[in-house]
Amino acid sequence: MAKINSLAELQKKREDLQAAANKSKSEKIIVNVSLATCSIASGGKETLEAMKQECAAQGISNVEFGQVGCHTYCYAEPTVEIILPGKQPVVFGYVKGDKAKELVQKYIKSGELVEGVIPVNYERVVF
Repeated sequence: MAKINSLAELQKKREDLQAAANKSKSEKIIVNVSLATCSIASGGKETLEAMKQECAAQGISNVEFGQVGCHTYCYAEPTVEIILPGKQPVVFGYVKGDKAKELVQKYIKSGELVEGVIPVNYERVVF
């Protein structure tokens, strides 16, 4: 790593790293599977694994999977939030087995909405 000799070089390095991080974020598909107690009891872990396997089978590699707590949709567990690059988050409910595969094949791969969208009732806070 090259030595930084001035404040201007440090600021330039910071800007370059921030631009690279933003570019990387903008190209990723984010899949957050709720793994709170109610989701685990409803098959949330199996949903996460099924989606990972289907993404691998479809050759989709720009997906970042996350395990999150309660989405507050206990009645619709397991729930999955998907954020496609440049789009608002979409939350799907009752995602088990074939539904997980359908989400990968239709929504993640081609952006086609499928049945089971839950209206979002929160604002995303980005740090």
